[in-house]
Amino acid sequence: MPRHELLTPGLKVGLLGGSFNPAHEGHLHITKMCLKALGLDRVWWLVSPGNPLKPAKGMAPFAERFASARVMARDPRIVVSDIEARLGTRYTADTLAALTNRLPETRFVWLMGADNMLQFPKWRNWREIAETVPIAIYPRPGYTLKARLSPAATALREATLDASDATLLPHLAAPALVFLAGPESAHSATEIRARVNTGLSASVTQASESGH
Repeated sequence: MPRHELLTPGLKVGLLGGSFNPAHEGHLHITKMCLKALGLDRVWWLVSPGNPLKPAKGMAPFAERFASARVMARDPRIVVSDIEARLGTRYTADTLAALTNRLPETRFVWLMGADNMLQFPKWRNWREIAETVPIAIYPRPGYTLKARLSPAATALREATLDASDATLLPHLAAPALVFLAGPESAHSATEIRARVNTGLSASVTQASESGH
């Protein structure tokens, strides 16, 4: 957890959890969009020690993924964090409970891709997550409309804001949800790994957000 942030009560912090396998331009695009749309002060990239919903095969070591995130975080408002590794948490619900308990004056917002919204009910204690911090859904190619019609979106319909009110989200008590409007990023970590495996040019500075 970034210790210097503890001195700033009321800081508006977006939380982008993922494997960062590897970190890529899509992460940066998503982050900058959320910083602007939600009026955030920071976005923390929570590099997951291991995603329970993703197979371990093909997953780079944590240190390698963390390093790729630090290379990609080309904005002073982005903080690459190993908090899940240090807390020993593997599930988002546990991570959020720990963060909100330790930093009660910080205004956290969970940042989630429209693709992950579809599988949100598969996450451990997903309703608890929705009751802990506000959630912002950013667009993903081919998933944005499906996410709006998903079971999780239906369950949270009463708590959903219009995109034009997105800057209010960090100030609201959970449950609160907003579907952000903006350009979609087609970058994919899966695509980058495939390019590497086939010998094509690829860089750790390009490709998937994930959550659990």
